[in-house]
Amino acid sequence: MQARTERMDHAARHALRLEKAPALLHEIREQILAAQKTALPKSATGKAASYTLALWSRLTRFLEHPELELSTNLAENSMRPIAVGRKNWIHLGSAQAGPKIAAIFSVVESCRRLNIPACEYLAAVLPGLNHRSIQRVAQLTPMAWTTQNHPTS
Repeated sequence: MQARTERMDHAARHALRLEKAPALLHEIREQILAAQKTALPKSATGKAASYTLALWSRLTRFLEHPELELSTNLAENSMRPIAVGRKNWIHLGSAQAGPKIAAIFSVVESCRRLNIPACEYLAAVLPGLNHRSIQRVAQLTPMAWTTQNHPTS
């Protein structure tokens, strides 16, 4: 939260995380290990402890990558209007329309978050899309398009 409110760049965010997080993570891990020792393996606590420890490297990946957000709140809040409207859009045209509309909204929302004019992006990417290789899809995402076409954005 401090990094976001102070609008820290990735280097400052990384330094803050390395300063504060390791001690907290160590304490949390020790508590999980202690709980695992006293809980039955099939109990809810035992399962939760095993699950958390199995994913520990993923849970601590933010220490290596300062660009990762610690919370999914921003992503969830940006997608909430889509989730709320999903039932309204599910039967537009056909049963297959819902997933297609969700994909379109995802692209438009990504453009909005990256400050890319969605119309400009779509006008550049959509023409000839059906003739492009599936292996080039990663090069056509809003993030990739931004770095290729607007490196100063």
